[in-house]
Amino acid sequence: MGMIAGAALLLVGAFAAVYLATRKSPDASAVPAGHNHGGAAPATEAGPVMLSRADADRIGVTFAPVTLAPLKRELRAVGIVSYDETRVKVIAPKIDGWVEQLYLNFTGQPVRRGDALFTIYAPMLVTAQEELLLARRLAADVQNGSPEARRSAEELVASARRRLSYWDIPAADIDAIETSGQVRRTLTLRSPIDGFVVDKPVLSGQRIMAGDAVYRIADLNTVWVDGEIYEQYAPLARVGAPITMEFASLPGEQRTGRVAYVYPTVNQDTRTLRVRVALPNVGAELKPGMYATMVLTSSSERPVLTVPRSAVLATGRRVLVFVRASNGALVPKDVTIGDASDDRVVVLSGLSVGDTVVASATFLVDAESNLKSALGGMGNMPGMNMGGASETPPPAGPRPAGPVPDSMSKIPGMPDMPGMADMPGMNHGSSTPPAKPAPKPNPQKGGPPSSTPPHVRQEV
Repeated sequence: MGMIAGAALLLVGAFAAVYLATRKSPDASAVPAGHNHGGAAPATEAGPVMLSRADADRIGVTFAPVTLAPLKRELRAVGIVSYDETRVKVIAPKIDGWVEQLYLNFTGQPVRRGDALFTIYAPMLVTAQEELLLARRLAADVQNGSPEARRSAEELVASARRRLSYWDIPAADIDAIETSGQVRRTLTLRSPIDGFVVDKPVLSGQRIMAGDAVYRIADLNTVWVDGEIYEQYAPLARVGAPITMEFASLPGEQRTGRVAYVYPTVNQDTRTLRVRVALPNVGAELKPGMYATMVLTSSSERPVLTVPRSAVLATGRRVLVFVRASNGALVPKDVTIGDASDDRVVVLSGLSVGDTVVASATFLVDAESNLKSALGGMGNMPGMNMGGASETPPPAGPRPAGPVPDSMSKIPGMPDMPGMADMPGMNHGSSTPPAKPAPKPNPQKGGPPSSTPPHVRQEV
């Protein structure tokens, strides 16, 4: 039996080799039309969707009309309170000297116009005082002289007074020097503005040079609020546009103002444009460094077509909305959009007044549309009947019971091999095994030859 099975396997291998060698490559024209799956292109566009009232309610589909009205936009941005740069003053003496005494000793200290800032000793101030007193004595001596002499003496006095005033010595202090007739070792410099000390880099007893900053004083009666808005909203930020601000330190209170300046450059890191608003600050309630919420509102000059923001679906390659047709179908339409507000989007083309669009669950409707389009594309493929019925009905009559006979199953020890029935040379018309060839006569014994070689011992 083992020898018979081995011979059968060799026979099957030979048939398979002959079949593969003689098999021709399949021709596209020879493939039945019902199995040509490459003939249909995949669906790339969404199609109409039909939804019942119950299905629409179940997935949350709502509708909204296309309206024609001015678009009102509201832009919110973050602002920071800062000093009004036009109201910041640096106190810097115009002469060399030594700071004898500081009257403003710490940063943040308030100061009023005319308050003493510090006293300074400067040899040049001492010399100027001596010249002033000398000119005063000369003018007194020539009071009975000629008019020309009196005029010259008065010009000397005025020149000495002017020199001291150019060094920021107050007129009252100069008058006191003239009245007393005594030279003062130190003179006092006073504040030219109201405000707060925002910087004090000098200490008492320090030597200073002409032009060195001793104080920096800021007037906070007016402050700036600088806001950052994204560059796509730059058209809204125009000089004179009304703006409303809210501050965390003033809950429930709003400050209104107008855009005073728009900076000419865009921040390269944040891609934002900087705008400035000037606000009055009575009582110094607004402190530099505070955050502010800026609300900028505007309205379009003419009516425009708008739809709800949730009705627009951007897929990356196209922008579409679903329009409800007269038969209830939801038809996708490509649109071109423009400006947008928090809840509305301007439609430049693709819709008209009176259309009704899907306002919510647009993504789910689009998914349903794409699914139906994809299934519809497969249904149009040759040979694919998506309806469930076969194009060619099977032949009438009872189907024979039992397995299909296969001649290979008749070989002892050979299992059923599906697909071998199509190999050339395989006779499937009869289940009768081929007849054995007649045995050749044995020339030695005259009898039929043994199927077992002489050197193999058989056991019964």
